[in-house]
Amino acid sequence: MADTPSSGNALVLTSSQLTNVGGRQSNQDALASARQDDLACFVVSDGVGGQEGGEIASNIVVKAVLDRFQQEATFSPRALQAYIDFAVIKLVRRQSEEPRLKDMSATVAALLIDRKNRSVLWAHMGDTRVYHFRGGKVHRVTKDHSLVQQCVDAGHCQPEQLRTHPQRSILCAAVGVAGDGIAEVTQLPEPVQAGDSFLICTDGFWEWIDESEMESAAAAADSAKAWLTGMHAIVEKNGGASKTPRDDCTAFTIYLSTDSSTATLT
Repeated sequence: MADTPSSGNALVLTSSQLTNVGGRQSNQDALASARQDDLACFVVSDGVGGQEGGEIASNIVVKAVLDRFQQEATFSPRALQAYIDFAVIKLVRRQSEEPRLKDMSATVAALLIDRKNRSVLWAHMGDTRVYHFRGGKVHRVTKDHSLVQQCVDAGHCQPEQLRTHPQRSILCAAVGVAGDGIAEVTQLPEPVQAGDSFLICTDGFWEWIDESEMESAAAAADSAKAWLTGMHAIVEKNGGASKTPRDDCTAFTIYLSTDSSTATLT
């Protein structure tokens, strides 16, 4: 993990990241970020499709989104949709080129930040989440594209079952899966302010830490790195007590402030 500061004439962005292999021989999660002037793009992906296919899929998705961002760094819902669409094209093309990878797919969550205009957009497919915190509390969070989420929405399951239901890994949308599932992209920029923070994470992270624990870790932290370290300790503790195999665990924390030397999580 490492804090990465970014300075400018607007909000200062500081981030930290981690990715750990779970019970598999290889890590099927991927994450990366890129900056262009006052814009920043963060991407997290969780691969599906066997040991090799999942790892390939997540890396294709992350690289494609950031490649397109770096080619055309624009802050708009249309641009963010184009970044995801480009990842879909790249993954489907690889599926057709290598039949052994025809069943691979991946979730995606992408966060696009305009530091100068203090705005954010995000997109996701699957159950990799984007959390927005304000005042140390969960302000907004993406809704999973999963079978269990649909059951929760229909009143057949309780929200807490998103973390425990036996069918929680069945997705209704993912990059590389044919069907009606498409990326969900915010259509209006969300205003951000100094003190706001974000968490982007795969299910191997959020399954083992609830929102109240995320908020408690934020209250005890003074940086993006400290916040992520605190949450990861909770994930390890909660996950270590489980008898089920652990999934790969991947997350970004992002913090916005006006002065990197005095940035704190509030």
